[in-house]
Amino acid sequence: MGRPSHDKNPSWDLVGLIPAAGRAHRIAPLPCSKELYPIGVWNLGGVDGVRPKVVSHNLLEKMRIAGVRKAYFVLGKSKWDIPAYWGDGQLLDMDLAYIVIEGSSGPPDTIDRAYSFIKDKIIAFGFPDILFRPTDVFARLLARLDQSGSDVVLGLFLAHDPKAMDMVDIGEDFRVREIYLKPRTTRLGYAWLCAVWTPVFTEFLHQFVRRVKQGEKAGMVGNRRIDAQGDIPVGAVLKAAVKAKMKVEGVTFPRGRYVDIGTPQGLSMVHRFAASSRSADPA
Repeated sequence: MGRPSHDKNPSWDLVGLIPAAGRAHRIAPLPCSKELYPIGVWNLGGVDGVRPKVVSHNLLEKMRIAGVRKAYFVLGKSKWDIPAYWGDGQLLDMDLAYIVIEGSSGPPDTIDRAYSFIKDKIIAFGFPDILFRPTDVFARLLARLDQSGSDVVLGLFLAHDPKAMDMVDIGEDFRVREIYLKPRTTRLGYAWLCAVWTPVFTEFLHQFVRRVKQGEKAGMVGNRRIDAQGDIPVGAVLKAAVKAKMKVEGVTFPRGRYVDIGTPQGLSMVHRFAASSRSADPA
């Protein structure tokens, strides 16, 4: 039996989860947190309604389109400008909350700091410094999660540079067969950029992080080929989940587009991407 649809069952507790504890070393210095880097404008209504649009707006609005009304930012302690800007989320008709942490061994650890708040929720997850389209990505991932009873559904996009991405081997049945973390060589085309998951994966991630802190996965810590800062990536947890025979699926977006502003190359392209997004929304 499939999970009840959020539209049909408002009691289904769906929340967004957004890691924002990184320090943006690759594009420093910045005048603000990278999640608030301006990428264009949006209109609240009327001649006087024009306001700056920031990077994290892209992720939040896609969550909102999919029915996400509540989201948690997990912040580094120096990023007070993010709650100062977004406040309680009223601008997007969302309820936003902030979990402030000090230090992290990488995105899985950052995510896990929200465990007590999200352990029984359906999660919509994305990186706030990656812009992507189409606008209905999360809606389509959640539809697949509902239909298939998966533990995780990944949003898959054709990679610009496979050596810098977590590449995904997916079968015709949507099932993820393997995930390769920044492979030196590959014939695979799709990388994951966002995801939705159930409490089953939240618990798996929680136990994964616990084992890392106890030193059981020490070989993964400090691998600077995979991460320049030696942090453990979320892809490592997803790879472990596939190995553990969890039901991890993917939805491909062959005409989708993305740009990562956390790199100098992405930063140089972000305004052009944002401008083109206003006039095109490929499936």
